[in-house]
Amino acid sequence: MISQLRSKISSLTNNLPRAAVTFGGQVVLTSVVITGLLVGARQLGMLQGFELGAFDQMMRSRSDLGPDDRLLVVGITEGDIQTRKEYPLHDSTLATLLEKLEQYQPRAIGIDIIRDVPQGKGRADLIKTLKENEKIIAVCKLSDANEPGIAAAPGIPEERVGFADLPQDPGGTIRRSLLISVPEATKAPVPDEHICNISDENNQLPSFSFNLAALYLEAKGIQPEQADSGEIKLGSTVFKRLEENAGGYRNAGAEDYQLMLNYRSAKNPAKFVTLSEVLEGKITPGDVKDRIVLVGYTAALVKDDFYTPYSAGEQDDQKMPGVVIHAQAVSQILSTVLDNQPLLWYWPEAGEILWILGWSLVGGTIAWGIRHPVRLVLAGGVALGVLLGGSYVLFLKGGWIPLVPPALALLATGVTVVLVDRGYAKAIYQGVKKVILNIEIDEAKKQQQVAAITESESFAELEKKAQELRKNRNRDRRSRDAELANTETDEATPTPPAAEPAQEDDYLQQLQKKGKKLKNTYEQLNSRDSTANTETEEATPTPPEAEPTQEDDYLQQLQKRGKKLRNTDEPLNFTDSTANTETEEASPTAPEAEPTQEDDYLQQLQKRGKKLRNTDE
Repeated sequence: MISQLRSKISSLTNNLPRAAVTFGGQVVLTSVVITGLLVGARQLGMLQGFELGAFDQMMRSRSDLGPDDRLLVVGITEGDIQTRKEYPLHDSTLATLLEKLEQYQPRAIGIDIIRDVPQGKGRADLIKTLKENEKIIAVCKLSDANEPGIAAAPGIPEERVGFADLPQDPGGTIRRSLLISVPEATKAPVPDEHICNISDENNQLPSFSFNLAALYLEAKGIQPEQADSGEIKLGSTVFKRLEENAGGYRNAGAEDYQLMLNYRSAKNPAKFVTLSEVLEGKITPGDVKDRIVLVGYTAALVKDDFYTPYSAGEQDDQKMPGVVIHAQAVSQILSTVLDNQPLLWYWPEAGEILWILGWSLVGGTIAWGIRHPVRLVLAGGVALGVLLGGSYVLFLKGGWIPLVPPALALLATGVTVVLVDRGYAKAIYQGVKKVILNIEIDEAKKQQQVAAITESESFAELEKKAQELRKNRNRDRRSRDAELANTETDEATPTPPAAEPAQEDDYLQQLQKKGKKLKNTYEQLNSRDSTANTETEEATPTPPEAEPTQEDDYLQQLQKRGKKLRNTDEPLNFTDSTANTETEEASPTAPEAEPTQEDDYLQQLQKRGKKLRNTDE
């Protein structure tokens, strides 16, 4: 047993260098390449939408913390507008609301309503209330490149003015909040200059939510300070400024002092009452005392609502009113300073790259070490589950770490290692190469085939035959021209009518048939009575008959003599075969024509038949 153990250890030791080389070439190299590709795509912003979607999903998956008992939201609803027949809300109604709330001793009152111009009656009462009540924070709108900005209500001190602007991501979703900002220089005409449209680096304005939170913390002896890093410090909490490439963002446009907004609740970050309930005295002093009260429109017709990470999970009311989002931001600041709730944090870019590379190595190692398909899938699923679970646990602690890039790295590296290690990559490469280069390969084959055909001996012979055919065609054309000229000459001399081309073509066959017919007639004549033949010969003098052997081979004699005449090149004399045949049938005992004439006749017919066939071709 000890020897077996030693042999196994020695085999592992001997194979260790080879395994290390294989692991390094397949797993490590593949992981580095895929990580580089994913990091490059991430830097270009190609994965930002997926990462923000994962952020929203984890935000929706968290437990709802419920209303913050330090806040109260007074909403101006559709019912309030219909009941009072006021839109916008009149100055007198707003002044009455502020007086009612002041009776219940709130810690701070924030009015999320622009009131730079008078609305209805009661303008003087409203301005007086805003000036005298130091607990009230009013809002303005910052200028930008296209808008000159909107001032706060006149007469209110500048230190009690905060801007209500919210940074929006692509698609209009609110995932960030602002603490400090500087108005942007505008190209639009500026009717009146105010602190919310003065583009100066020294004109750093606090946000509406930050002003309310600072006013609340002031009663607890907590004042805003500047940390050594230049960031804002409240108590022992330093609010780290959001960077351009924080978390899943790429070029987020975080020039101002921004934070990731850590939502408290999907619908109710604070207790909610309506305008009518406050004016009618339906609230208790405990609902207002020592709380931050935010007043703003919640009616949809005002269009002061925005998409949030919770919008994708809602069927109705997908948008959240602006005053409620401000309440979320105030609650985050208070919870961070007073309840030690962590702000949303993220790793530096170097740490995120190492995180992605690590999960890429995990996927490659699993694919390299496990060859059974089912076990491989199960192991990959477990690794992916660990990644998702770990990322969610860290998110509950305030950590926003990359989720989509490491998941893609794990899967892509695992699949690539399987393809390379199992030899599938070569087959896929060959298939893709065949599909891509199919046209070029066919063209090369065609060129090779054409070259082989043109260089072959058969092709050369075909070219020679083609040249000969062209020469024969030209020669036949000249022969036809000469024949037409001879025909015109023959028409001037009386000759028997020429037969039709179709009859001329078959003239040789007619002669053969007539020769056979003459042969049969001769045999019948020989079978007659010799006496009758003698009497006929005495009555009608005829030349001596030819021997039977000569008559039997008459056709053969004609053919032989025709060949002989062709060799001697004697002139041709055409006669009408039809007339000769009729004469022979009418007088069977008449003296026969000489063999030379019959032989010439056959030769003439053969030549004319060949000439007619060439003409037809």
